[in-house]
Amino acid sequence: MSMKTFDTVTQSLINRAEAMGIETGINRLESQLPQCGFGQLGSCCRICYMGPCRIDPFGDGASKGVCGATADVIVCRNLLREEVGGAASHVGHARHVVLAFQKMLEGKAPGYKITDRNKLMDIASRLGIKTEDKSDIEIGKEIVGKALEDISNQNGEPMNWLKLSAQSREFEMWKEQGILISNAHNEIEEAMHRTSMGNDADPVNLLLACLKMGLVDGYAGLHMATDFHDILFGTPQITTVEANIGVLDKDKVNIAIHGHNPVLSEKILEWAFKMKEEAKKRGALDINVVGVCCTGNELTMRHGVPLAAHNLQSELVLITGAVDAMVVDMQCIWPSLAMIAECFHTKLITTEPFVKIPGAIHVPFDVEHADEEAKNIVMMAIDSFKERKGEDVHIPKEKSVGFVGFSVEAIVGMLKKIDSSDPLKPIVDNIVNGNIYGVVGFVGCPSIKLRDTFMTEKMTKELLKNNVLVVTTGCTAQICIQAGLMDSSATDKYCGEGLKTVLHALGKAAGFDVPLPPVWHMGSCVDNARIGTLLGALADRIGVKISQLPVAGSAPELVQEKAISIGTWFLALGLLVHIAPSPRILGSPVATNILTKDLENITGGKVYVELDPIKAAAGIISHIKHKRTELGI
Repeated sequence: MSMKTFDTVTQSLINRAEAMGIETGINRLESQLPQCGFGQLGSCCRICYMGPCRIDPFGDGASKGVCGATADVIVCRNLLREEVGGAASHVGHARHVVLAFQKMLEGKAPGYKITDRNKLMDIASRLGIKTEDKSDIEIGKEIVGKALEDISNQNGEPMNWLKLSAQSREFEMWKEQGILISNAHNEIEEAMHRTSMGNDADPVNLLLACLKMGLVDGYAGLHMATDFHDILFGTPQITTVEANIGVLDKDKVNIAIHGHNPVLSEKILEWAFKMKEEAKKRGALDINVVGVCCTGNELTMRHGVPLAAHNLQSELVLITGAVDAMVVDMQCIWPSLAMIAECFHTKLITTEPFVKIPGAIHVPFDVEHADEEAKNIVMMAIDSFKERKGEDVHIPKEKSVGFVGFSVEAIVGMLKKIDSSDPLKPIVDNIVNGNIYGVVGFVGCPSIKLRDTFMTEKMTKELLKNNVLVVTTGCTAQICIQAGLMDSSATDKYCGEGLKTVLHALGKAAGFDVPLPPVWHMGSCVDNARIGTLLGALADRIGVKISQLPVAGSAPELVQEKAISIGTWFLALGLLVHIAPSPRILGSPVATNILTKDLENITGGKVYVELDPIKAAAGIISHIKHKRTELGI
C-alpha cells in the first residue's frame, strides 16, 4: 500500500490500481527510496567515461572529478544541460507549429487556416512587416521567415522574437550583461559543447549561459509557440469548463488527448464532432473528448473541452477502464501508459516519430494528411468503445467547474469595459491601493513527491487570504481547477477583502453576474509567455522594470527540465522564483550563492527554496511587501 494520501479522486484510483495489481508511479517512487543524494545535490558527473564521478560537497569524500572538475563546475554544467533539455522541448514545439503554419500557407495543409487575423496583423506590425496591399498569405509567409531566422541566422543580431516580445528595459539590461541571444539552435549547440568534457570550467560563466538558455526558452520557445497557436487556432477568451476525472462518461466514446501540441488535438476534436453518428451506430451516446496535461489546456481555453487529468493522473485516468483511446503527441508522456492500457481495452496511440512506446499503436501524424489521420484515430476509439461496452468501469463522480481562457487579450478586453482609453489603469490603481497586494504566477507539474502535501493548494489559499492574485498555467492550473480555486465561489471563500472587492467588480464589468475567480487560468506551459506579456505591460504602464513589480513566480512541485528553463527565464526577467523541491544546485556553494543571492544584483531575480507551503507563501508575501515599499506604495 502507498504511504502517501492524495485527494479523494486520485486516491480512489490509486486504491483501484493496487487492488488490481497494477503498478503506478507512486509504487515505483516508494520502491526507490531513499533516492540518490549525490543526484539530488547535482554533484554526480556522467559526462565522460573516466567517471561517473560523485563529488562529496561536505568534505568526507572526493572533492574533484577524475579530470579535476570541482563540485561547482559539475553542478553548473549539469544545471545548464537540464536547461538545454527544457529549452529544446519548447523550441522544438515552436518549430513544429511554425512549419505546420508554413505548410498551411503553401496550400499543403488544407485542414488548417488563419483563425485570428487580428493576431496575425499584430505580430506582423511588431515585427516591422509592412502589410499594405498584401494578402494574409503573403504576410504570414513573411512572419514565418522571421521565425525561421531565429533558428538559422548567423549574424549575431538579437532574435526577432526577443525584439518582438521583450520589454525595452529588460532588453537593455540583458545587452549590458552580454546575454542577448541570436539563434536558438546555436545557443543549444554551444551549451552542449560548452558542457562537454574539457571545456568551460568557470561556474560563473556557466550560470550566465543558463540565463541565456532561459531567454532561448522564453522567446524562441514559449512566445513563438503561443503566437502561432493563437494565429492558427484562435486567441482564448474567458469561458467556463468542467474538470476532474468525473468528466468521463461510461456511455460515450471517451478520447483522452494528452501532450502539448494543438496541431494534433484540434484535428482530433474536429473529427470527433464529425463522427458522432458513427459512434451512435456502435451503441455510444456520443463522443466525449477530454484533455490531459497541456494539450488539454489548449483545447479547454479555445473550445471548452473538459479537463480530465493533470500529468500525475495520466496513468490513473486509464485505471477507470473508461478511456477508449488516449492519443498522445509530445512531452510528459509516461512510458508506463502502454502497460496500463494493456490491462484494459484502451488504445494508446502515439503520433510523433520521436515519441514511440513499445505496446502502443503508432499512427504517424502530419499536417499534410491531418484529416485522414485524425479520422482514422477517432475510428479506432469508436471501435474500442464497442469492445468495452458492458465492461466494468470506475469513474469517480467528483467534478469541478472553473473559468479558463485568461489570455492577455481577454484580460485587456475585459478591462476596457471599465476604462476603454487606459485598460490597465484599474489593475494598477488596485495594486497601488493594496486591494491587489501583488501577483504570483504558479507554473509546472504535479509531483508525486509533494502532491500529498497539497503544496499548490495550500500556498494558493494563503496568498489569496493576503490579497495576492494568482495566475497559473500548465498542470498546476489543473490542480487549481480541480480544487475549486477557479470557481467564482472561491472568491468569497478564500480571498481577503481587498482582492474580493476587485474580483466582484471585474466579474460585473465582464458581464458574468458573478465575481471572477481568484486564480486565473492563462493556458498551457508554453503560455507562460502570456504571464511574461502581462507583467511587461504592467511594468510599462507604471514605468518600471519587471523586477520592480510586487510579483513573484513559483514552481511549487518541480518535476520537469522545462520548469527549470522557464524558471530561469523568469530569473532573467528579474522575478523571485520559488521552487520546491530544490533544484539540483545544493552541491555547489557558488551556484547556491549566486542563484539565491547575488543574481538579484544582476537581473533582480533570485531563487527561493521552501518545501513548507505556509512558509513558502509567507516568504513570497515578504518579498512582495519589500517591492511595494521600494515603489512607495
